[in-house]
Amino acid sequence: MFHSLGRYLLLLRLSFKRPEKFSVYWNEVMREMVSQGIGSLGIIGIISVFIGAVATVQVAFQLSSPLVPQSIAGSIARDSTILEFSPTISALVLAGRIGSSIASQIGTMRVTEQIDALEIMGVNAPGFLISPKILSGLSMVPLLTIVSVALGLSGGYLACIVSRDIAPTDYIVGLRDSFKPIIVGVCCVKSISFGFIITSVCSYFGFYTSGGALEVGQSATKGVVFSCIWILFADLLITSVML
Repeated sequence: MFHSLGRYLLLLRLSFKRPEKFSVYWNEVMREMVSQGIGSLGIIGIISVFIGAVATVQVAFQLSSPLVPQSIAGSIARDSTILEFSPTISALVLAGRIGSSIASQIGTMRVTEQIDALEIMGVNAPGFLISPKILSGLSMVPLLTIVSVALGLSGGYLACIVSRDIAPTDYIVGLRDSFKPIIVGVCCVKSISFGFIITSVCSYFGFYTSGGALEVGQSATKGVVFSCIWILFADLLITSVML
């Protein structure tokens, strides 16, 4: 375990050494941002709308009492979406979508000796392959989380219109009522941390792949599994510390 942690930290240190040519690295960052961000919008949008709608309907069902104002459903759906559903569930989905792609791509380059060729040419392979992915994850995962929050709350509004369990006006009142800015801060810290975990952990497993095509698939699986575990652990830690 400590050996793996040491290799992981060493890989991170090598990844953020001074680049040989900044423009090349910058082009890689832009390419990764398009791949990770634009490529994930569809799945994040669909999941967020449905999760927001389901959360609102379930809250309305559990609070179906004449003594409880209907607007409270909007407040609960808002806080749960911003604090937990959007950052954590989006990160778990992105771990499967982005993480597996990163581990497979780097793992394939390792087993086909492309990484060895880069090192022979004097290129810092960890910096060229991994740092653009991490920088992209640090920027795109928070942006995708913001989109997820907006679509999740919109999905809750659509659920109010369709199900009619809660009046849409009461839902809007609940979204505005007793808002605490700290929940936005927690959401931002979570999304940035999750973006780093997904990209760095999956890059580690891909970079140290050995063997052939079978091992590439195993590395991708390990990257996704360990990313999800660390995302859940970081979720608990951040929530405990900040709230």
